[in-house]
Amino acid sequence: MASNGTAFQRLALVASDMPRAQEAMDVLSAQHDWVPITEADAAVVLGGDGFMLQTLHAMIDAGRVIPAYGMNLGTVGFLMNRYDKRAVIAARVARARRWMISPLRVEAITQDGESHEMCAINEISLLRETRQTAKIEVTVGDRVRIKELVCDGVLVATPAGSTAYNLSAHGPILPLDSKMLALTPISPFRPRRWRGAILPDRMKIILRVLDPAKRPVSAVADQKELRDIAEVRLEIAQDRELTLLFDPGQSLEERIVAEQFVTA
Repeated sequence: MASNGTAFQRLALVASDMPRAQEAMDVLSAQHDWVPITEADAAVVLGGDGFMLQTLHAMIDAGRVIPAYGMNLGTVGFLMNRYDKRAVIAARVARARRWMISPLRVEAITQDGESHEMCAINEISLLRETRQTAKIEVTVGDRVRIKELVCDGVLVATPAGSTAYNLSAHGPILPLDSKMLALTPISPFRPRRWRGAILPDRMKIILRVLDPAKRPVSAVADQKELRDIAEVRLEIAQDRELTLLFDPGQSLEERIVAEQFVTA
């Protein structure tokens, strides 16, 4: 969901440890009267997609989420804007359009019965830990949809994350306002012809690991990994809405559309 730009009174500047991002931080430090992120109305994030996800997760963990305006100094920069050291950053942020995204709330239960809550902005992936293929029971809504999915793994992606690992696993690209989730198998062996599903994001999904002692499985929520999983329960976290800021004409929605016409 998009909305028009809004002037922010206090901006924070954060950067990844990569040399390019640190150099950009040195350039921009004197351009504005920056404040700590704990006092800011919005954050300017220097780095790549991974650092943007790291920053958003840190906000969620701290219990204070503010809009984030990314400037790409990484590789892909799907969640970022173009870096330009000559531009007035405060003016760019003021003109930016807001895009609201909702992450996944994940409850992961390990083989020893411990429950862990994780958050996934892009996707949650279940991956085999050994040479043994994983066997996973897939429940959507109140029904078991696949009794035994034999595979290297399976993932659930949000629209914002549908062009990341999900696309590499041959999953569908989802429009940002589709209110859908992509359920995508990773190298499925049985049922061999199952290519995944597109699901309404209001539906709860349960992924239960079969024979976990012999076929251990890990769960990876964006950048956080938990091993020896027994079961994962997930749903959209409507109460954890995040705000990304994009330059006019460079929204995440346009990038999702454009990605579907990439031929090389």
